[in-house]
Amino acid sequence: MSVKKGDVVEKLEIVDIGESGDGIGKLNEFTIFTDKGVPGDIIKVEIIKKEKNFARARMIEIVQPSQKRVEPKCKYFEECGGCQIQNINYEEQLRLKKDKVENALKRIGKLENIKVNDTIGMENPYNYRNKVQFPLQKDGKEMKIGFYKRGTHDVVDIDKCLIQSDMGNEVLEKLIKIIKENNISIYDKKNHSGVLRHILIRNSEKSKEIMVVLVTNGNNLSHKKVFISELSKIEEVKSIIQNVNSKRGSTILGDKNIVIYGENKIKNYIKDMEFEISPLSFFQINDIQTEKLYNTVLEYAELTGEETVFDLYCGIGTISLFLAKKAKKVYGVEILEEAILDARKNSDNNDIKNIEFITGKSEIEIPKLYERGINADIVVVDPPRSGCDSKLLETIIKINPKKVIYVSCKPSTLARDLTRLSRSLPLQIF
Repeated sequence: MSVKKGDVVEKLEIVDIGESGDGIGKLNEFTIFTDKGVPGDIIKVEIIKKEKNFARARMIEIVQPSQKRVEPKCKYFEECGGCQIQNINYEEQLRLKKDKVENALKRIGKLENIKVNDTIGMENPYNYRNKVQFPLQKDGKEMKIGFYKRGTHDVVDIDKCLIQSDMGNEVLEKLIKIIKENNISIYDKKNHSGVLRHILIRNSEKSKEIMVVLVTNGNNLSHKKVFISELSKIEEVKSIIQNVNSKRGSTILGDKNIVIYGENKIKNYIKDMEFEISPLSFFQINDIQTEKLYNTVLEYAELTGEETVFDLYCGIGTISLFLAKKAKKVYGVEILEEAILDARKNSDNNDIKNIEFITGKSEIEIPKLYERGINADIVVVDPPRSGCDSKLLETIIKINPKKVIYVSCKPSTLARDLTRLSRSLPLQIF
């Protein structure tokens, strides 16, 4: 059965969800993506776009709700793009995430008979984020601060985020008041005019420290004294930083940071280890799950104290420092110089000596180490969503380590890279 724009499908069964949280239905094997669908739903939809191999639709009504459907806790869920699957019960969310990995390995990686363990969940999957970024938008005379509406760059105005920490929400409430009462100039991306573009809030539940980053279009920021006076009333606020980003486009942070109050870093802890975090630092956004993740990396590394380890895309050295406690020597490589400076400071703060941090691209620096005769028993990679560079994968194969531990945030690029590695190295997925 073919469909066209404007057609109404009376009963579409949702069988899966896509990466963006859209429901996936099948009509005689033809794929239809639709908003708001939950696996197991039978819904009525209107086709809004037809492509060769799939169509996109909007939901008109739920004919028969799935048993996996729940009422979202967030009042902004229907339009906010910050969360996609809050309308699915948590146990099913975990199962769907496991399925995504399995499907990527089979469909993209062409890898069969691979065991994927169950997803490790949280006891309470709310108020966990230690970092949140809010875009700002001027709509006529109204200022909006929140997250982008699904599929758009229109901001959904919010006053509280259920996955942000309570400390972060307190800061957000204060910022909304400051900006509205003082009529702070808001950035207009169409005209590349105005001042305040984004707000970034970092916090640590363990150290009770908060960093507020005000991202501006240029060096000027009015009412600095008001920001300082009001935000510093919150005891946990230890750092207020102006980040300058004058570039057009969707990149959030610029390269220039100006400290307008307090320190240029805050501290966070994972287990008994202390980490200093700056505005541009990469740090896992969920402290509870991060500890579980790093413990899993250590478990699979099976270090005895005699191993040399390469930690690639190492950021501020979080995984590196965990590994160094049980390894003979660790080499951490990261392209951002600021992150490497933080990593070195973090190793000093934690009194860890058997580690060397290198600034540069992993695909360039690791071949240099290999040419110098420095080999690795264990290689850990934690790349961005784009995955590992192909040259780096070739070098890892040449090194032929005992183990490669791949930490991934995107199943599709994980599958692609594992296929390349598995042509020469044995493969086991956890």
